[in-house]
Amino acid sequence: MPAGVDLPLSRKQLRSIGRARARINLWHGSVRSGKTVASLLAFVIAVAAAGPSGLILICGRSLQTIERNVFEPLQDASLFGPLSKHIHHTRGATTAVILGRTVHLIGASDVRAEGRLRGLTAQLAYVDEATLVPESFWTQLLARLSTPGARLLATTNPDSPRHWLKVGYLDRAHELNLRHWHFKLADNPSLTRQYVADLTAEYAGLWRRRMIDGAWVVAEGAVFDMWDEQQHVVDTLPPILRYWMAADYGTTNPFAALVLGLGADDRLYVVSEWRHDSKTAHRQMTDAQYSEAVRAWLAVQDIEPEWTFIDPSAASFQTQLWADGHPGVTRADNEVKAGIRSVSSALAAGLLRVHDSCTGLLDEIPGYSWDPVASAKGEDRPIKNADHSVDALRYVLHSTAHEWRHLIACAKAEGPSHS
Repeated sequence: MPAGVDLPLSRKQLRSIGRARARINLWHGSVRSGKTVASLLAFVIAVAAAGPSGLILICGRSLQTIERNVFEPLQDASLFGPLSKHIHHTRGATTAVILGRTVHLIGASDVRAEGRLRGLTAQLAYVDEATLVPESFWTQLLARLSTPGARLLATTNPDSPRHWLKVGYLDRAHELNLRHWHFKLADNPSLTRQYVADLTAEYAGLWRRRMIDGAWVVAEGAVFDMWDEQQHVVDTLPPILRYWMAADYGTTNPFAALVLGLGADDRLYVVSEWRHDSKTAHRQMTDAQYSEAVRAWLAVQDIEPEWTFIDPSAASFQTQLWADGHPGVTRADNEVKAGIRSVSSALAAGLLRVHDSCTGLLDEIPGYSWDPVASAKGEDRPIKNADHSVDALRYVLHSTAHEWRHLIACAKAEGPSHS
């Protein structure tokens, strides 16, 4: 253990740190289970013992995720004590200094990232969120770890049981020079019971099994399997304190816009919906016409949203809204799986309700399903069909998650609403 580190570590964490001497060392399991702290301590120890030849690398989906998931914890004195003073990184820089050694940071958001590894020789690498980097990048990284005794240390949350990391490495651990440790939420000795309860409440269905139980389970069937029309649909609304809007843009496909409101009862309500289907109406609309129609729809309801989240691919429509003076126009967060997780969490907690006037959304939610072809390949992807209002819901829920996530535990404790 590095001098000055005084963390309440579990036996599993200590055992993994001491035994991380295989060519591939992998910590996997639920969120906040202690795997990251254990892997980072093992990595720092490996840096201290590293020889003079071969590069030291830290890889992740992006430089920003590396900074958030690796350097923020390492530089936190409350976690790593005096050791944090020996971790130096300037935000945005592609190198860092750990215990006096230069460490190179590499983002791997797509298959092109593999090219950043070509030609180099490495002796030590740390991979954050390994299931999120391309398989070709991982394969190339292993090929570059060519000095005697070279090691790869990696962490990940579980994904599909058919994911390449599970099938090609974890399931073949007995054939490879690989050690792995599976962590559950209960394995972290520093968490309070209240925090564990609150975190558990924030996940539902597939996400709870993966992120809380640490299970590699397949995405199958209905995406929102917790949907219950009796519980989630209302015909009256409480006083609404705040409004947000989102739109999924379409020309030949339907255009769908939703207004999300925060009620005086601290629940979220899909207040209203506007849709235009050019195939049904036999008429396509321009950006200017969409802008005029959406603004008229809001004006009739006397609604002015704080923010309007637009499909990121609809740049011209965003520009039209800005030109027309629509307030708070911004790009929606379109990370599909994370957005689905936000919607699932709000539904499962009883935090989200949909007004019965939102017929397009109510038609789409029950049939919104995982793509079995993608699942067979180890990918989590919903079927792209009849999903336009659902996409707008995903945009507005996930883009405002920081505004409402703290309400989940309260909504779950209160039980079903009788609005």
